[in-house]
Amino acid sequence: MPLKLPPGKNLAVSISADFDAHAVWMGSFGTASPSFLSRGEFGAEVGVPRLLETFARYDIQTTWCVPTHTIQTFRRQCQDIVEHGHEIAAHGVYHEYIPKLEADEERRLMELQISQHERLLGRRPAGYRSPAWDFSDSTLGLLEEFGFSWDSSLMGRDFEPYRPRPVVSQSREEGNTFGEPSSLLEIPVSWYLDDFPPLENLPRSVGMAATNDVLSRWTDLFNFAYQRVPNGVFALTLHPQTIGRGHHLLMLEQFLDHVSSHYGVWFTTLSDIADCWED
Repeated sequence: MPLKLPPGKNLAVSISADFDAHAVWMGSFGTASPSFLSRGEFGAEVGVPRLLETFARYDIQTTWCVPTHTIQTFRRQCQDIVEHGHEIAAHGVYHEYIPKLEADEERRLMELQISQHERLLGRRPAGYRSPAWDFSDSTLGLLEEFGFSWDSSLMGRDFEPYRPRPVVSQSREEGNTFGEPSSLLEIPVSWYLDDFPPLENLPRSVGMAATNDVLSRWTDLFNFAYQRVPNGVFALTLHPQTIGRGHHLLMLEQFLDHVSSHYGVWFTTLSDIADCWED
C-alpha cells in the first residue's frame, strides 16, 4: 500500500477539528446575528478548552483547520492549540464558499490566508481544507502552485489517501475525461464522519440527531476501516461549537474509548499521515 505506517501500526486515525467560530455563520450562512455569533463564541470559549482537555487525556495529536478570521478573532485559543502540540492547517479566510468565487478572488484569498498564517502563527500551513468541502475549477491548481503538500476536502475514496485528478472534459453523452494525478495528496473527508450536519440546528435544516445514532455510525465505519483497509486512514471531522456540547462530548469520548481499545491504531495529524505516503 502507498501509505507506509510506522511499525506496529495498521490504521492511521485523524481526529481533526474545524475551528470555524464566527466565520462559518458569516461566510457560509451569510448571517451575523447575535444568536449565531454566540454559537461561534461558545465554540471558542467552551468547546476549544474541552476538546484540548479530552485530546490531552487520550494523548491524541490532532490537526485543526482554522479560518484566518478565527485566528485573528480568538488569538488566545489558537495559541493554546499550538502550545498543546497540535497543528493548524489552512481553512480559508472567512469560511468563504469556494465554488462561487471568481478565479482572481480565490487567488487573492489564497495568498491572504497564507500570509496571515505566516504573520500570526509564524509558519506556512502544510495542508488545506476547503471551507466548502468543495473546489472550484481553480482550487487544485492553486494548491499545487502555492506548495501545499496535502488537502482534506474531497471524497474520491473513503479510507485511503490518493492523488486527485481534475476532470478536464465533461460530456453527458460521451463521458468525462481526467487530467494527470496531482502532486497534492488527498486525505478524504466524508459527511458521514462529520459532527456538524447531524448534530447542529442549522438554518436550512434541523440536525440534532440522537447521539447514539451518530456513535453507531462512526463505530461501524471505524470497524470497517480497521478490519478491511490495512494501512488505511480514518478521518473524523469535529467542530468545537458542536462537539463541545456536554452530551456530544460524552459521545465522542465513548467513541475514543472504542477506537483506542484496538491494537495498532495510530492517532496522529494529517501532516504526519501525508508524510507516510509512498508513490
